[in-house]
Amino acid sequence: MKHKIITFILTGILLCSTSFYRSDHPNLVYANVDDSVDLVVSAEKLYLREGPGLSYPILTTLTDGQELTFIEKQNDWYHVKFKNYEGWVASWLTSSKEKNNQTEPDKTVISQVDYLNLRAEPSITSPVLDQLNAGVEAQVVQQQNDWVQINYNGTVGWVSSKYVSMNETKKIEENKPTEVPKEKEPETKENVIIDPNSFTILVDAVNIRKKPDLSSKKIGVAKNGEKYEVLERDNNWVKIQYGNKKGWVYSFYGSFHVEQKDPPTTTNSTKKSSFDQVVTIIYNGTNLRTSPSTSSEVAVHASAGEKYPIVSTQGDWFEVQITDDTTAFVANWVVSINESSEENKKTETKEKRKEGTLKGVTIVIDPGHGGNDVGTTGVRGTEEKDINIKTAELLTEKLRASGAEVILTRESDVYVDLRKRVSISHQHTADAFISIHYDATEDSSISGFTTYYMNSYQQPLAKYVHEGLAKKVSLRDRGVQPGNYLVLRENKQNAILIELGYLSNPSEERVVTSDFYREQATLGIYQGLLNYFDNQLD
Repeated sequence: MKHKIITFILTGILLCSTSFYRSDHPNLVYANVDDSVDLVVSAEKLYLREGPGLSYPILTTLTDGQELTFIEKQNDWYHVKFKNYEGWVASWLTSSKEKNNQTEPDKTVISQVDYLNLRAEPSITSPVLDQLNAGVEAQVVQQQNDWVQINYNGTVGWVSSKYVSMNETKKIEENKPTEVPKEKEPETKENVIIDPNSFTILVDAVNIRKKPDLSSKKIGVAKNGEKYEVLERDNNWVKIQYGNKKGWVYSFYGSFHVEQKDPPTTTNSTKKSSFDQVVTIIYNGTNLRTSPSTSSEVAVHASAGEKYPIVSTQGDWFEVQITDDTTAFVANWVVSINESSEENKKTETKEKRKEGTLKGVTIVIDPGHGGNDVGTTGVRGTEEKDINIKTAELLTEKLRASGAEVILTRESDVYVDLRKRVSISHQHTADAFISIHYDATEDSSISGFTTYYMNSYQQPLAKYVHEGLAKKVSLRDRGVQPGNYLVLRENKQNAILIELGYLSNPSEERVVTSDFYREQATLGIYQGLLNYFDNQLD
């Protein structure tokens, strides 16, 4: 009897030790694991580790597209089987095989703000893997409620859909031009003109939407080669007549080019006139692409300062001449335009400055944010983008009344890329660029107005404008400070950014949203500009 009891105890100990040995060695493969593949590696390189954390030893290196079998999840880590290995991988660098098969390779997103957090999971409490700057494009993996999973430089993570725009890109039929006999190509090119009232679809199919927004209701589909009457344009959108309906299509998917019925006899003069305008590249490493889309193939990487003749315009893109027989496309927000003859005429005819007026001065007013980019939201619900443009409109009235030429970077509730705002400043050779904003912080007791500059040549303008403001508004004066903002950093012109008060402070929000405050603030900015330009005459 005693022998049987001992045997039973030993058997139990042996079974328990086997169980502990199994759990303490996760890199061993067990026969009872389901062999069905559940996950796919969605990063260029992914380490399979002995445990659920970055501190555990690496068992092997996995590569993009390799298939894994899911076992269990622990926080942000997956326990998986791969060939003869078993270990742990970071969940944010994988995607389910089912979802991976449903990935839409023709969908991309473009960040509309700087420092957009790329997170491990679709939650604001999830770890930040990377950050995207405004204008950066990434491939869409999947969508989930208000979040989009993207692949950004090999890192797969989630971004808030509120701060990105979605491009439903379809490839343009690249084989069609080759069907035209070579000897006829020059004739076709010369017979093409730009007609702003006619829009031709250049992709297989594109959705027609009720409003100029990718989330708006679809009312139809336009197909390759179809021509539509243009009713209106809004930023990158074109309103067209679609049967008895009116709808919007994205301008990147078509062209305003039409073929002339009666081609002009003087072929050379027509071609030559299109080279009167030249673009100058603003940023090093600018992409010149094979077609007018950020998803198209890069033809050339251009450096800052390089100049290219303009052949044609398609929406927000310029077709430029690279060599005698090669053209490419560049976005208009990364270049400035020089007009060889007209530019000089403008300089000659520009009114001379007169003390006490702003005649002869070109000022670009930049109402911050817009469209999907709301900016900050006050404790009482004030949206920064709305109050920015109201302030900008008041300021514009005062400056124009004083004789200044004023250009607004946006005149309605639309999103404008930050680099495009800078490009507008460069294109108009602005004597001053004023970016209007309202501030916010987690500490609701902080208050006051601040004027920012980045480059040393911008500091005098910032001081004059700030002094003008300080004499007209009663908020706390936070002074003139350097600020590393893109619209200042990348701006070759005299540029400043003004934060006109804190919407996160309840009492200050009540003040700055009043008509009286906006009137006084814009009067102060106007007076500061007047003093600055008058001082230059001395």
